[in-house]
Amino acid sequence: MDNVALTAEILIVFGLLGLTILLFVTEIVRIDIGALIILFLIGMVRLIPGIEPIVPAEELFSGLSSNAVVAIIAVMIIGSGLDRAGVMTRIARLILRFAGRTEQRVMAVLAGAVGLITSFMQNIGAAALFMPVLNRVSGDVGIPRSRLLIPMGFAAITGGTLTLVASSPLILLNDLMPDDLEDFGLFDVTPIGLALLAMVIAYFWLLGRWVLPKAPDTSRDASRARSTSDYFKDLYGIDYAIREVRVGDRSRLAGTSIGAFEKEYGVFVIGLDDGDELLIEPPRDAEIAAGGNLAILGPIRDIETASDRNHTELRDGLDAFARSMSPRHSGIAELIIPPGSTLIGESIGELHMRQAYGLTVLRIQRGNDVLHDDLSEVEFQAGDTLVVHTRWERLMELEEDRDFIVMTSRYPKPKVPEAPCKVWPALASTAVALGLVLFSDLSLALALLGGALGMVLTGVLSMDDAYRAVSWKTVFLLAGLIPLGLAAQHSGAAEWIAVNGMNLIGDVPVWVMQALLFLLVTFFTLFISNIGATVLLVPLSVSFALVAQGNGIDADPRVFALIVAIAASNAFLLPTHQVNALILDPGGYRVIDFLRAGGVLTLLYLVVALLVINLLF
Repeated sequence: MDNVALTAEILIVFGLLGLTILLFVTEIVRIDIGALIILFLIGMVRLIPGIEPIVPAEELFSGLSSNAVVAIIAVMIIGSGLDRAGVMTRIARLILRFAGRTEQRVMAVLAGAVGLITSFMQNIGAAALFMPVLNRVSGDVGIPRSRLLIPMGFAAITGGTLTLVASSPLILLNDLMPDDLEDFGLFDVTPIGLALLAMVIAYFWLLGRWVLPKAPDTSRDASRARSTSDYFKDLYGIDYAIREVRVGDRSRLAGTSIGAFEKEYGVFVIGLDDGDELLIEPPRDAEIAAGGNLAILGPIRDIETASDRNHTELRDGLDAFARSMSPRHSGIAELIIPPGSTLIGESIGELHMRQAYGLTVLRIQRGNDVLHDDLSEVEFQAGDTLVVHTRWERLMELEEDRDFIVMTSRYPKPKVPEAPCKVWPALASTAVALGLVLFSDLSLALALLGGALGMVLTGVLSMDDAYRAVSWKTVFLLAGLIPLGLAAQHSGAAEWIAVNGMNLIGDVPVWVMQALLFLLVTFFTLFISNIGATVLLVPLSVSFALVAQGNGIDADPRVFALIVAIAASNAFLLPTHQVNALILDPGGYRVIDFLRAGGVLTLLYLVVALLVINLLF
């Protein structure tokens, strides 16, 4: 292959690539701002005398209208619609039924489900649709999203290698190969994809605790829960925890009222599951049933004492109450009884605070005194501060009640309630989108846009809800990076790297040639998109294999072309892939998190892919 001349335009593109890496790794500015800076500099090149524009003026803002960006916007709206209709809650419950509540199992089931779904739809679509599911699972089990999003995203990317229609590089593969080479079948790549997906799941199962961001650094709910706990401990002396106990058939608690149990042990029953109904903030006169479960709030020592004396099973974590007692759904709050409140002069017992308002009163601050004993008989006075345990949705309702002043403002505001009546319209809109993707020749973006419009037109979402469902940070990140890939292609920089890189390989064993080709594709995928890398390198790799055959090296052109298409999904190191860009903001990730999680995985992906490819072909 003839060398490509090194021009000033190519050097400018190399400089922009270097600046992109610098901005992303150091995060001097936010990553989406960095992408827009690069976009601006690409446009400014045309002002340099004697330098040709590296991206035509009409294509400079093509990222904002690209199929990838429109598809991402549409699929975010579809995902939000499915979440609003309650579909994602049901899927989350199904996943929890199979996965249990440990981080490793939840991660493995989520990653496996997303990876397999990606085999028949674009990876960005599968990842975006599963975002609401992951949010539900994270909140219910108490696992920070930062511990689940990267494994899910990487599995979605890897799932693109399961069939020939699962990712753009594999869709393009047969069209880019010479006519005299045999085409690949739909499932020829499936063993490769399954091996890679299993490797990704095993990698995070074994090494996730070290390569994923630490939970305290990225979980906003956990941080809020810790700061709230410290506040109430310092101010009111409340050092409480929530534990779940199971009431066995032989337990002394069977038939006891909640009020009597609380009074004897100085704890609060904030959840009651009798097998038929799960009650949050149950009334004091409710009876504890054998075979049921209790969520108890109080000092650990008192909970343990109550459990031991009554022969109940004290569990290490929450099971029946995992979702309702998670920081996303309930917690401790402060309320004030204002002058003029109709509650003044009334007692907690008379008002039935739990039934009427969904509040379990833990403490009452009156002047300099903190009241905590026999609160059911205490009559409210103007200015009393109530420390309560409640569900956030009930607290939000009390903000409109003139009998209270809600002092707690920083709590997770519940989303708009689910609309179960919209399940079928939501599913129908999604089915239309998937049907158009699978059975028509419409572009992915247009097909998914149809599903998004269906969500709005059928009333699952309002248009304002649709706007709120979009992560605009992701949109502008991709809009700024897509022109960089165009610049690499238009200027000849991509071809210069490819041609000169392959010429430098020289006379080496075929497996070394394959590995170097794999690394070259991986580099291109990070900066000029997997489609651009595939379009550029499949023809070059075939030509290179034919030249190697002429030199007596057993290099199969089909295998080399396949290596390019598979390597184009090896995009874990930077948030430049659409899926990585999608999870960047919700996970609270930094670029260093992708480098840490994807560094070793990138090499493992190379080894497993080449090993399976050479065993099969």
